[in-house]
Amino acid sequence: MTQSADAVLASTEFHTDEHVYRLLGLPANGISLACAIVAEAASPFSAVIVDKDEVSLLLREDILQGHDMRLKDAALSDTGYRLITFSQALEPDLVGFIAKVSAWLAAAGIPILALAACSRDHILVPMADFPRALAELIKLQDIIRRGQ
Repeated sequence: MTQSADAVLASTEFHTDEHVYRLLGLPANGISLACAIVAEAASPFSAVIVDKDEVSLLLREDILQGHDMRLKDAALSDTGYRLITFSQALEPDLVGFIAKVSAWLAAAGIPILALAACSRDHILVPMADFPRALAELIKLQDIIRRGQ
């Protein structure tokens, strides 16, 4: 059975933690360093994204502080982010889920970084916008639930 974005939003829970995350940019040859730091950290949430131009590393701020010397040449985001994970497992053919979330939060003036895992989606929002982002997601969920 194919999921709909509305059905997922109506039934998901929004999970978060108390951590602040930072985004780092490393040169394209920084994959070994990024993966080593993630492996050593053994954090329940982190990300390494590799493309032809760079390696992006997303880690908790407290973990990054322990790797200052190894990451001295990395470009560190000025913004700290908070994590929101959508608890509902997502089918690979789900259409429009992040588009709906993104459009709703964009209309509220809230920027996001969207990340997809194998079965769950996550967004990161700037720390200053986190309470409002969570409130907006709950509002969207309530609107969808009332419409069903």
